[in-house]
Amino acid sequence: MPSRRHLLVAAALAAAGAQAFAADSRPIRLVVPYPPGGPLDTIARALAERVKDSLGLVVVENRPGAGGNLGADIAARSAPDGHTIVMGAVATHAINPWLYARMPYDPIRDFTPITLVAQVPNVLVMNAQTAARLKIATLADLVAYARRNPGKLNYGSGGNGSAGHLAGEMFEASAGLFIVHIPYAGAAPAQLALLGGQVDFNFDNLAAASANIRSGRLKALAVTTARRSSVMPELPTAIEAGLPGFDISTWFGLFGPAGLPRETTLRLNKAFTDALATPELKARMATLMVEPAPTTPEQFAGFVKSELAKYRQVVKLAGAKID
Repeated sequence: MPSRRHLLVAAALAAAGAQAFAADSRPIRLVVPYPPGGPLDTIARALAERVKDSLGLVVVENRPGAGGNLGADIAARSAPDGHTIVMGAVATHAINPWLYARMPYDPIRDFTPITLVAQVPNVLVMNAQTAARLKIATLADLVAYARRNPGKLNYGSGGNGSAGHLAGEMFEASAGLFIVHIPYAGAAPAQLALLGGQVDFNFDNLAAASANIRSGRLKALAVTTARRSSVMPELPTAIEAGLPGFDISTWFGLFGPAGLPRETTLRLNKAFTDALATPELKARMATLMVEPAPTTPEQFAGFVKSELAKYRQVVKLAGAKID
């Protein structure tokens, strides 16, 4: 058992580290590896505002490119002093390492996980007129129709290797179906194709699809996460609807460079998880249909490893590659 003297020395060293971090007046650079305006960017800016009292100035810097790899690599190459962090995502840390032939960083070795920030439910949505015409009211109905009519149904996505494409591949494999994939140049064109009846169903972001679900233009069959969404709790999960183990979502969280000191990691974790617990930020996230998901650094590290392993299989199944 450590002596009282050893405990006092350890406490003094931790306090000294925190004071040194606080005494450094440089702002924290929070890299967002995507363009401004999306839910990830909006939440990053809201977090930056909420943590200024505990961490000082946090400057959000959008560095899009290469599917998020450019911004993530900037953080990976930064000094591990707590002054550069990145809002990584399922793409940068779980999908892209298997999708891109050449990666500038290792998603595990080159980063220090700080906390998962949020999960965004995805939803399987059909064109409402198509669903009515084919008498499809549930996910079980869709699976039954697809089994009776292999190759007759199609789904759209934002492109080969996109989250919607990978969800579709996972759906086909889980249910033993053959469905035609139609890639589009982005999520917005894919959604327009669904609304226009050019495709039968999509796996879409719940926030992006919600207005059309509520208006009746889209028929929502199931969310793709293991738990129901707090925003639309009436929607069953794909697991509840008969697809065991089907769990796929969009998520994002904070990482520092590899070698970030433990005390700095914990300080950042506390500041951001405390911010995620505030009523104001919860309300802001609810308007975006984003669900807070704060974790410890260790929980986040384990989550990233499991997601990386899962998407290795999904990307292999899809056969998608970007040179």
